[in-house]
Amino acid sequence: MSGRVRVGTRGSALALTQTTTVAESLSAMGGFDFELVRVRTEGDVLKGSLSQIGGTGVFVAALREALLASSCDLAVHSLKDLPTGDAADLVIGAIPERFDPRDALCARNGLTLSTLPDGARVGTGSPRRAAQLRAARPDFDVVDIRGNVDTRLGRVAGLVEGAPGDLDAVVLAAAGLTRLSRQDTITEYLDPSVMLPAPGQGALAVECRADDASSSEFAAALESYDHSATRLAVTAERAVLRRLEAGCSAPIGALARLEDGALGLEAAVCSISGDRLIRRAGSTTDLSTTGAAALGELLAEDLLDAGAADIAELSPSR
Repeated sequence: MSGRVRVGTRGSALALTQTTTVAESLSAMGGFDFELVRVRTEGDVLKGSLSQIGGTGVFVAALREALLASSCDLAVHSLKDLPTGDAADLVIGAIPERFDPRDALCARNGLTLSTLPDGARVGTGSPRRAAQLRAARPDFDVVDIRGNVDTRLGRVAGLVEGAPGDLDAVVLAAAGLTRLSRQDTITEYLDPSVMLPAPGQGALAVECRADDASSSEFAAALESYDHSATRLAVTAERAVLRRLEAGCSAPIGALARLEDGALGLEAAVCSISGDRLIRRAGSTTDLSTTGAAALGELLAEDLLDAGAADIAELSPSR
């Protein structure tokens, strides 16, 4: 490989911001130049809800095809969008340090989850967020929405001048708002005890061809850029999804944290209506990726034993 390292990205403002940050960091570590390669994914084209268009992989497949076709050398994904199964001939070369994994409420007039009025219209494109919103506030009118961050913020009354403003609030990932310097729109960071984030939320994945992970001009930079604590945490979270055979659009939340020499994990499965929610927690002192994956699988088994497959319409094989 010679010349600039080509870094594949979706074309949204958030994706471009994330990818540019990653590319600049790797370039500084590896001493190479880079160029961004914009790739349009299925999720950027289709306009239905995530559950309707398939959810899992819709923002990923075209970037992976570009890697395999050597149209780019690296691809940057929001980790929560990545399917949990292995991709042939590709590997996650680096997972940088995670941003805030929490969900954030952006509401009119500085309102919070508890102070929004009865019947408030709250928008989200995530079945997971919708289910947990209904669990926390059954009185809410939860509205399915799509679009980029600015489009969604424009749905909130008074947040964006000239925008529709037909909702009382929306729920978005805190990390995305932070990366776009839109923290000023956040009226409440939702505690994981109320709303568990999506597995991998707030983390990015740098994917490459398997051969390039160990023998390329950017291999050493990938190794240096990888954040071990983040990789352990998201490995445990994604193992929950993999065992439940669920995708990024399923009403499943998981959050792992490395603290005091142990990896702790919480996971929850919620019915779409929000009237049933099963939550479990566990920890391990085996701080290897194998140990993290085992913790996630164990917690998933606990969820299944408690009836998770019935309330979320999962169909995991035994």
